[in-house]
Amino acid sequence: MKLKITVHGVAYEVDVEVLDPGKGFPAHSNGVGLSKKVTHSTAENSKSPSQPVGSDINQAPSQSTGEKESVASPIAGTIMEIKRKPGDEVSKGQELIVIEAMKMKTAIAAPTSGIVKTIPIAVGDTVRESQILVELE
Repeated sequence: MKLKITVHGVAYEVDVEVLDPGKGFPAHSNGVGLSKKVTHSTAENSKSPSQPVGSDINQAPSQSTGEKESVASPIAGTIMEIKRKPGDEVSKGQELIVIEAMKMKTAIAAPTSGIVKTIPIAVGDTVRESQILVELE
């Protein structure tokens, strides 16, 4: 199927192939093909500043390792802001990091309450998807 897509005033003609479940496309009940477990917080313009970033469906991916929890980057990008420092107490949904990817800023929220143990990245660092950004205890 051919589609015409316009991005920033430039028209592109693209070929689109619709894949059925089982033909290289995972079957999911939501019909999207993304696991709810691997979601990320919203872009800066999708929520008003008065709303907390990171509701239950918009938490950063995390990995639990015993008593500490690691917050991983849901996308590859550049670290624009680090909003917490080691020793800070954070609550679930509180903004930790802001990443820029493809000129969009994405706020990464705490998946659980805890205390920031380490932040192994710095402003300006380029990170890859699934890279550990913050460790909570």
